[in-house]
Amino acid sequence: MTTPLPSETGRVVRFTMIGLLAFSVLQVCWWLVDQSHYAAGTTNMVRALYSADLMAARRLQVAGVPADEISGYFPHVVPDTEGRLMIAPAATDQLEADRGAHVTQYTWESGFFLLVLAGSIGVLWRGLREEREVRRQQDNFLALVSHQFKTPLASLRLSAETLVKRQPPPDYTRQLSKRMIEDVVRLERMVTKILDSARLERGRVEFQKTRFDLADTAAQIVAQLEETARERGVKLINRLTTPIEIDADSIAVDTVLRNLLENAIAASAENKGEVTLSAAPVADGIAVTVSDTGVGFVPSDARRLFEKFHRLDTGDRQSHGGTGLGLFIVARIMHFEKGRAEAYSGGPGQGATFTVTWPVTTGAAHP
Repeated sequence: MTTPLPSETGRVVRFTMIGLLAFSVLQVCWWLVDQSHYAAGTTNMVRALYSADLMAARRLQVAGVPADEISGYFPHVVPDTEGRLMIAPAATDQLEADRGAHVTQYTWESGFFLLVLAGSIGVLWRGLREEREVRRQQDNFLALVSHQFKTPLASLRLSAETLVKRQPPPDYTRQLSKRMIEDVVRLERMVTKILDSARLERGRVEFQKTRFDLADTAAQIVAQLEETARERGVKLINRLTTPIEIDADSIAVDTVLRNLLENAIAASAENKGEVTLSAAPVADGIAVTVSDTGVGFVPSDARRLFEKFHRLDTGDRQSHGGTGLGLFIVARIMHFEKGRAEAYSGGPGQGATFTVTWPVTTGAAHP
């Protein structure tokens, strides 16, 4: 006997709740119809009683019973201008008013309950759809991460076995050692992204603001990524050369710029494009922009790009490579830094621009 996973149990519970709520909607609708029929039936029954009373009153009148005495027996029976007995108009009006009030009361009550039930169904259904989308993204993420872990691990194993079993010449040994270091760095970055995304998602981060030159940090990151960009046929341009002092967490700034540049390089590798890093003071701080001539994205995806596990949609139903964590980390860091992260693209194939803005005081750095 297999035990269902907690997530599967939760889905079953929510589907059951949706079924019960849908049944409740039908029950409320039936209740409203039944009450309307009941009110109409009650009104018709009272009308029939009034008609019977009118017939009895007329017989008493024929028998010579005084009109005052008849009115005492049947208060809702009154004489008309010609002295002929009839049902008092006020009595019939009151009867219709009571029926209308009864139907109106149950209509409003039913409408309220239907609104609550429909809202509950909508919330549960939306939750199921979002969960399904998250599960799909997680499955894609796990498949991608598994592949990206296996590739450097297999390369490390092959290089290590070659060093142990074959004892290659010094030049080839250095080449293998360099490859092993690159594989380890690749694995380290992958693990760092996963851990950073988990900490940022839970808010378990502490930023220490210091004053430093943004241009120096940018230059170091660009220097570290130039070889990667060159190997992928991407031209990396750094226009952030003017000294700019910024009050922010240096590690956070490094992480944000590195993720944006790595993302832009990956997006531009397919067409051997360009990636440009620049910065400019704005009214509320300093805006750093990373633009590329890569695959671009559907404009409506601008906000979703910063969601966890979401990968670039190029408009042809294919997702661009990546873990879906880099831009999520950027957005979370900017959230905690009280800044903002924005993305823009004219569409697939038209490149993209990512801008992050730190709400800090900027000025010329001192040499």
